[in-house]
Amino acid sequence: MNDRSDPNLAAIVTTSQGDYRVVVGRGVVDTIGAEMKRTGLAGRAFLIADRALFPDTARLAQEALESGGYETHLLAIPPGEQAKSLDNASRIYDWLGERRAERGDVVVAMGGGVTGDLAGFAAATWLRGVAFVQLPTTLAAMVDASIGGKVAVNLTHGKNLVGAFHQPRLVLSDVDYLDTLPKRELAAGWAEAIKHGLILDHALLETLEREAAGMMTLKGEAAVSAIRRSVAVKAEVVAQDEFETGAARILLNYGHTVGHALEAITGYGEYLHGEAVSVGMMAAAGIATRLDMIGADLVERQQAVLTSYGLPVKAPGASVDDIIDATRSDKKSRGGSVRWVLLESAGKATVRQDVPEEIVREAIAEVVAA
Repeated sequence: MNDRSDPNLAAIVTTSQGDYRVVVGRGVVDTIGAEMKRTGLAGRAFLIADRALFPDTARLAQEALESGGYETHLLAIPPGEQAKSLDNASRIYDWLGERRAERGDVVVAMGGGVTGDLAGFAAATWLRGVAFVQLPTTLAAMVDASIGGKVAVNLTHGKNLVGAFHQPRLVLSDVDYLDTLPKRELAAGWAEAIKHGLILDHALLETLEREAAGMMTLKGEAAVSAIRRSVAVKAEVVAQDEFETGAARILLNYGHTVGHALEAITGYGEYLHGEAVSVGMMAAAGIATRLDMIGADLVERQQAVLTSYGLPVKAPGASVDDIIDATRSDKKSRGGSVRWVLLESAGKATVRQDVPEEIVREAIAEVVAA
């Protein structure tokens, strides 16, 4: 577990539920059986995969698990944010129940953040909690959603309102999965890495600025190294603030307050998560500059790096009132007041709860203007 000589090891995440490895490399899915044995996982594997990965990709993962000695059962779940529902969680429970899944068995989540959230939520609640492994296949899931144990489903009242902190036992990110990812989804994943650079790691931000063209083609080792570094940033924050009780982990929600609101008011269908976060980061930068926390140069720099990855920086036509209303359902609110993650400089962010509504309204109006 503590062997750091593995060149594919991006981080060891330290949590109260146990430490776990995050492995990032090319072709690493073939090692999933050995990696799971290394963590002490036994029993059967219940592989829950995004339907878009069927038949070939999901079957190859199933074969890798079986060649590693795990009897494996496979379930397809619908793609898209709408799939994160209690109805689909109930469908997973029925599937697990029909196969008499036991506490010693393992749920393996294969797909993007939606699959990880939904399958992880089922794992957290089946028999009061069974082990689960993350096998992310999108960049956004690799650098962000698969790490940290947040699992949840959505309600009509908002995103991720019913959930748990249930840490995975292993995260295995095979970069080869990204080769067939549409450019739009790849860009949405880089939005999360850019966020990590903006809030916590100036050197990562500079790399992502300098190497934008290469990152979008995934050629060579630069992209893999950037993914590993982004993973390490997330892992460090999770170790500091596992249950988001302090300010450290809330920083990871930079851009997410408006981003989640934008996703909600558009029915989780118009914007990919990373795209909504990109717009949300611009709104947050607009708030910060109006509070004299940062200068226009950093706002322009943020906009430049986002657009260099093909990410949207505006959401023309969205309703300011609807976005503001949706932010009030944000899980980070306290006493009805939204806690905003705002930049202080490149690579440094803070949390503010005293932002006047007129400033919020102005900043949002700027990003929804045509």
